[in-house]
Amino acid sequence: MAPSRRDIQLTRITGHSLGSSDAENEEMEGVRLLDSYDDDEENAHFLSKIEGGSGDSGLKKIQVGITGMTCAACSNAVEGALMNVSGVFKASVALLQNRADVVFDPNLIKEEDIKEAIEDAGFEAEILADPVTAGTKTTLVGQFTIGGMTCAACVNSVEGILKDLPGVKRAVVALATSLGEVEYDPNLINKDDIITAIEDAGFEGSLVQSNQQDKLLLRVDGVLNELDAQVLEGILTRLNGVRQFRVDSLSGELDVVFDPEVVNSRTLVDDIEGEGYGKFKLRVMSPYERLTSKDTGEASKMFRRFICSLSLAIPLFCIQVICPYIAALNNVLVWRCGPFMMSDWFKWGLVSIIQFVIGKRFYVAAWRALRNGSTNMDVLVALGTSASYFYSVGALLYGAVTGFWSPTYFDASAMLITFVLLGKYLESLAKGKTSDAMKKLVQLTPATAVLLIEGKGEKFVGEREIDALLIQPGDSLKVVPGGKIPADGVVVWGSSYVNESMVTGESVPVSKEVGSPVIGGTINTHGALHIKATKVGSDAVLSQIISLVETAQMSKAPIQQFADYVASIFVPVVVTLSLITLVGWSIAGAVGGYPEEWIPENGTHFVFSLMFSISVVVIACPCALGLATPTAVMVATGVGATNGVLIKGGDALEKAHKLKYIIFDKTGTLTQGKATVTTAKVFSEMDRGEFLTLVASAEASSEHPLAKAIVDYASQFHSTDESAEDGKESQNSGWLLDTSDFSALPGKGIQCLVNNKMILVGNRKLMSENSITIPDHVDKFVGELEESARTGVIVAYNSELVGVMGIADPLKREAPMVVELLRRMGVRSIMVTGDNWRTARAVAKEVGIEDVRAEVMPAGKAEVVRSLQKDGSTVGMVGDGINDSPALAAADVGMAIGAGTDVAIEAADYVLMRNNLEDVIIAIDLSRKTLTRIRMNYVFAMAYNVVSIPIAAGVFFPLLRVQLPPWAAGACMALSSVSVVCSSLLLRRYKKPSLNTIMANE
Repeated sequence: MAPSRRDIQLTRITGHSLGSSDAENEEMEGVRLLDSYDDDEENAHFLSKIEGGSGDSGLKKIQVGITGMTCAACSNAVEGALMNVSGVFKASVALLQNRADVVFDPNLIKEEDIKEAIEDAGFEAEILADPVTAGTKTTLVGQFTIGGMTCAACVNSVEGILKDLPGVKRAVVALATSLGEVEYDPNLINKDDIITAIEDAGFEGSLVQSNQQDKLLLRVDGVLNELDAQVLEGILTRLNGVRQFRVDSLSGELDVVFDPEVVNSRTLVDDIEGEGYGKFKLRVMSPYERLTSKDTGEASKMFRRFICSLSLAIPLFCIQVICPYIAALNNVLVWRCGPFMMSDWFKWGLVSIIQFVIGKRFYVAAWRALRNGSTNMDVLVALGTSASYFYSVGALLYGAVTGFWSPTYFDASAMLITFVLLGKYLESLAKGKTSDAMKKLVQLTPATAVLLIEGKGEKFVGEREIDALLIQPGDSLKVVPGGKIPADGVVVWGSSYVNESMVTGESVPVSKEVGSPVIGGTINTHGALHIKATKVGSDAVLSQIISLVETAQMSKAPIQQFADYVASIFVPVVVTLSLITLVGWSIAGAVGGYPEEWIPENGTHFVFSLMFSISVVVIACPCALGLATPTAVMVATGVGATNGVLIKGGDALEKAHKLKYIIFDKTGTLTQGKATVTTAKVFSEMDRGEFLTLVASAEASSEHPLAKAIVDYASQFHSTDESAEDGKESQNSGWLLDTSDFSALPGKGIQCLVNNKMILVGNRKLMSENSITIPDHVDKFVGELEESARTGVIVAYNSELVGVMGIADPLKREAPMVVELLRRMGVRSIMVTGDNWRTARAVAKEVGIEDVRAEVMPAGKAEVVRSLQKDGSTVGMVGDGINDSPALAAADVGMAIGAGTDVAIEAADYVLMRNNLEDVIIAIDLSRKTLTRIRMNYVFAMAYNVVSIPIAAGVFFPLLRVQLPPWAAGACMALSSVSVVCSSLLLRRYKKPSLNTIMANE
């Protein structure tokens, strides 16, 4: 029978299809997520060696899952133990992810030595390695839901265990989302091994879904017993292409691995249902299906525990407070049965159930933490309740032997556990709210789609409803008015308006005609559409957004290091303060430091001191500190996604708030990127048509926006009866000349041969390097173009200047306003462009930027970033092109325009989905508000402990006669983390900034 499993989304990683720089960026992003390294240049060197294989000179990186870490002290202990191992070059431990990344020399030590070092430190470790000697480089990335984590110590515990698993390359665990992400080699470890490791650590783990191309997780309706399961297994055994499968008759889940070259997923599902003659109905389980119900299930479980504890605590309260005033009941309770009164038997029995049955989870978690050499909140709860319980038991037994009956405090233990469970229930409810934005994204995709069945002659002969997760690239789908588009694709029939606000944040519906791209999850508002699916599964835009948001929510912001440090010493400090309280009050009582009337009736100095000591233990709470940062980051990334701003991690979110400089690219960033030719002047005997044909023929091989504008302009000139759009292809084939030896010269222009003669199209620098003389009247004309914010393109043919073209790229409407807003926010705007100085200055003047850097090559943009960083300033870069990617990677905060290239988006920390510069303001403002909220969370958490611990210790008792009972201290402790999560939830009320609000805040 299949074990209980959490859902997982698995993405096959088959290597880098991008250039080397992109591969580095992608790998570095993963390192940032895991908080593994601090120095980018050093990382690149390490990673290049690690990726290089297992050569004698190569280092190796593994990820170790560590179980038992509960706070920063645990992670520091593990990190110290690893760094003391000879041969370990670098070690980084992530507490929330319960994982460690270790870079070591495989010639000096083995993976088992690393695992033993962690275990010797008191933790459980499991190697999650990336073995370079494996038969394949293919790895899987899986997302698991992990239940039972209560604080950062738990996160570190799970993460550490996962990283220590053999074959695991990377593991990250997030407390706020109860999710774990594991990258592993399926040749060395499978998902069941990972789930088993999580469960062995004392937590609940289960697999959600696999979206591998060769794996399906299905929900099967019709499996009622073992016989049905055997029938289903027989069907699967007979089907071609099925490699392996697993049927769980209890949960009704079917896990199938198949050969995609033999059978596809939709055919496989159809074959299973067909072979079963309609008995079995299969539904593909979404990777996020269980995610939406996870929070509700966790809250329900905690609520049941709370109700059980409360149902037993109420009779205790009645026995203690109400029954003494009801004669009949009091007579029963004071009746002596054996050595004790009936009331003592009742209280002892009820509290024992609460303490060891309902409260078992605290003991299990505390033992797990202590076994691994760490401490967490569960240790404090178990310590406080055990002290109260066992003292009360001891008092009863002592009274039975000596006849001196001291007061018992069974009710304190019971009420303490009850209030802690109430706090955990409220916390789980609040934490569920933090993932609302993610759930909304997940729910955008429709569950089903209408597949159009093609007949002969590419005509549709019918339609059928299929599971949306079975859509394949190339499928023709029908979308009715008001329906959701089931997959990314292209419109092949019909016209309509599509609401894309849920993905891009843009509220205005977008017109869609034949050939227009559409995004899965968006809403078709008007006419019916037929679309052809192009991207499905993890390749779809919505899936990538969800994946990006999840990655950001799992990351750790640098500010969290403070909380990790405090959490690492928190419990030992609290226990020490508790002992000091116990000893201090006991000594004071023994020497007559306070009057005897302060002591309860039949009480002793020890009991009086013990109650203060227990209150100190149970009122202190490290959970609030652990939740302060991840919950705020989680809410902020969700809010950013709903506003069209995708944030790649907590590091980027934190850095953006202290930006001093923002560097803007010009073309496509400050401007619309849709260049148009405004002037074409010939300075030779060549006629206009011949000139345009010559220039367009040369530029036809270039992908530059200016080249496209020139070709479009020439095409329109040559068009007669047909429109430029409809006739461009046919016209191009007729009037464009053949070219050869084409060469693009970055920052200068292009050159090629036409009719075996050299043609140069570009700027003054290109002409100068090729000894082309520019007459004064031509230079003046070009200067006038540039001063009017137009780019002057000079054309030389056969070593003679023949003409000039003026090209304008209109500014984005919002650009001047954004620059002004940034100025008011204290951020200085700089424009860096490869265009000439005159055009750059004209555009900068129009947009309101004073600092301009022109005629800058792509590598020079990164140098500008570094020059601004020399004094320690935080520098941001906004760009959209491939030539911007070095600067985006070099900047502290890179922001890529969503309509830009994939390379630019990969190199950036923020992705602005709407292609609107106003989102730069949103990114910075959201970062500032998030950091403010995190600091407030820390203030709440720290102030709570700073104020509550002295009160619990009785510091103010001599003045105010106020003593905090242990159960009341437990209630306060339970509510502390709830207050922090609720504080983070206030970020959900975030509103986009406007000029008026920023001016008002000055």
